[in-house]
Amino acid sequence: MYFRTGLIAASLSIAMVMYSCNSNDKQQEATAAYQMSAVPTDFIQLRISDAEISTGYPGSIEGQDNVELKAQATGYLEAVLVKEGQYVNKGQTLFKINSSVYNEQVNTSRAGLKSALANQAAARLEVEKLKPLVEGKVVSDMQLKTAQANYEAASAQVAQAKSALGSSSINAGFTFIKAPVSGYIGRIPNRIGTLVSPSDASPLTTLSNINTVNVYFSMNEADYISLAKSSAQLSNNDVNLLLADGSTYDLKGQLETASGNFDKNTGSIQMKAVFQNPNRLLRSGGTARVIIRKNASSIVRVPKNAVKDIQDKFFVYKLVGKGKVQMIPIEIEGGTANDYFVKSGVQAGDKVAINSIDMLTDGVQVVAKVVPQK
Repeated sequence: MYFRTGLIAASLSIAMVMYSCNSNDKQQEATAAYQMSAVPTDFIQLRISDAEISTGYPGSIEGQDNVELKAQATGYLEAVLVKEGQYVNKGQTLFKINSSVYNEQVNTSRAGLKSALANQAAARLEVEKLKPLVEGKVVSDMQLKTAQANYEAASAQVAQAKSALGSSSINAGFTFIKAPVSGYIGRIPNRIGTLVSPSDASPLTTLSNINTVNVYFSMNEADYISLAKSSAQLSNNDVNLLLADGSTYDLKGQLETASGNFDKNTGSIQMKAVFQNPNRLLRSGGTARVIIRKNASSIVRVPKNAVKDIQDKFFVYKLVGKGKVQMIPIEIEGGTANDYFVKSGVQAGDKVAINSIDMLTDGVQVVAKVVPQK
């Protein structure tokens, strides 16, 4: 009897051990299967920090003075004294129009002035001759008054002749076309012998003063309001220029508004960044990117390798619970070479994946490992 009871107890113990081993094997198999299907992923816990936000805007470069030079006198182009692309100084003669006609007009006006001066002198002598005769009552007072009126008419003719000479001299001077400002000569479409006139549609050339340049660009209303709130004066912002070759211009510029109103069609306002150009590296007609920097507090940084870009929209994978991720859209507000600054979508304390993001999908299981944020 005791032997049978002991045999039964031993059998039960063996069965329990076998069941326990079988259960552990199944649990281990389930764990192994989960680990095989789950994606090993590193996560960082986001935190708040201060940052410098950089925003870029495409812009076009214009010289401080861009002048179209047109003929102010009609005539044949006699001389082109400069070359395309040449730097010229203010007052330098650039073109010469044949001045024969205008010189003759000057000669005619000068002769007319001499004649008027002679008539004025004769009228003055007549007045001086009659004055003592009137005092001696040899001639009547009426004759003196007539002589004085003739003198005044002669004086008016002198003034008129002087004006005519001045006008003809100005017209003759227009045959010499001089630089109104210092700068670079543009294209010269006309050649010697071409008939030019003030009514020509095309200018003789353009002249660009680039000692200082303006870089014009458009800023949307939200960015403008944000910038205005963050700065006491817009011109005090730290403005850089990214050139077409990817390099940064050596000098910093000042930010100014180029228009007082927003364009109701585009919702943007015209701005300009003013840069000194002592080496004349920047040229009118060029393009560059205006980089505006501003300091911001309470910014959430997300590493760029943690962000997925899908059709210009940005997403991160946020850890939900202990082993699942959720695909979250985020809004970007500037960044650095390595990080994005997040405007909305995630917040401090959230854990986001920083690797294996190409293997992740919304709701996928992960084997999460939280690592320190650099």
